[in-house]
Amino acid sequence: MKSEEELELPKKNDDTAILKLVKGGRASSLPFAGLTFEEKARHLKRLGAKERMDLILGDADGERLVRGMESQEFFWMVKDVGETDALELVQLASPEQTLFLLDMELWSKWSFSQDKAVEWFGYLLEGGDEKLRELLPSLDFELLQLFLNREVIVGGGIGDLSNDEERLADWDHTFDDTFMISFKNPKHSQLVGRLIESIRRIDNQLYVALMEGVKSDVDLELEDTCYRFRSGRLADLGFPPLDEALSIYARVKPSSFTLDGDKSHLSTSSVAALPVAVGSENALLQRALALIDADDIYLELNYLINSALVADGTALADTESMRIIANRVYGYLNIALETICGDDVKKAAEVLTGEYLKRLFQLGYSVLLDLKSRAENFSTEDYAANKLLNGLKHKRPRFYRGLDADTADGYREFHSMADVERVDAFLRGLGV
Repeated sequence: MKSEEELELPKKNDDTAILKLVKGGRASSLPFAGLTFEEKARHLKRLGAKERMDLILGDADGERLVRGMESQEFFWMVKDVGETDALELVQLASPEQTLFLLDMELWSKWSFSQDKAVEWFGYLLEGGDEKLRELLPSLDFELLQLFLNREVIVGGGIGDLSNDEERLADWDHTFDDTFMISFKNPKHSQLVGRLIESIRRIDNQLYVALMEGVKSDVDLELEDTCYRFRSGRLADLGFPPLDEALSIYARVKPSSFTLDGDKSHLSTSSVAALPVAVGSENALLQRALALIDADDIYLELNYLINSALVADGTALADTESMRIIANRVYGYLNIALETICGDDVKKAAEVLTGEYLKRLFQLGYSVLLDLKSRAENFSTEDYAANKLLNGLKHKRPRFYRGLDADTADGYREFHSMADVERVDAFLRGLGV
């Protein structure tokens, strides 16, 4: 193995060049530093999240590389590394990328998560006033007010100090001898106090407006307004509203499914990185995608995954759940292609280019619903059989891994028609 000093830089016109490794398997930062910015950005897309982070944080172009990522791509990387381990990356993010993180992290379906908001405002405060000063103009005033509404009670204010009863009440703190504050959640008081004081120091006009707004206490209206703003931003980035997202799970009848073949091609200048690789390299879906090599298909695939993430709700803030949902999408599409095309990869490629992926997803899902309906009203005392039946009875049917070669006692997503056929044979053996 050559020493780091002996490593040669990849040729600048060779986009496929792979950086050599130093002892221990680390990606060397010296050859990486010698690449052009465009070559660095391309190379990072080939690496795992932790490798990417290490190279970015050690590079002079680190902030520019982070800010050059699609907001969704940056989010996947942060979630893959883990929020606390990725704090240095978060400090390099643009306001738009940070706002996307908050839009993804602070909501569970229609509800605002105060606990997650406390967690993330804590992360952002680690960047100091400079980070907050850059971010504040991008944050919705209503979001800040909603957050503070649930953390503090505000008294006093301009023109209100003549009210002796309010002025002499037992308040926790004042930052300016004008507004009086009591903290609703003592365990959050230090963080919330730091946030309020930072806002006052950075933008006193915003601070005064927030304090006056919190006094008016219109929490329910604020939550609805914040949700609508958030939904609009996510829609612009390829995330549908919840009702549209849930429509991907509409049932179709597999036996009478026909191809429409009238898909209008989408166009895009860039495609956000998918959260996980597209299934097994031997899967019909992946082999068909390799024949197509079209950005519009990947854009549509990304939108389908986004729809499934929104429909699930909790998956947006949990890395493992995101992986499960992405693998579910790949599995359902693969099952649909195998149902229609057998193992004909050329025909599968034609189907992908001519048919909306949402319809194919619905077909794959409906194939599994047929198994679910057979298992629904059947029970047995046999342990393995009962586990298989319970997996099928899930809201989104799961494959029991006891049927895999390793006979693991757990569940995974369905990957292929071979999975469907194994479960079908098992159910027939039970007389179902």
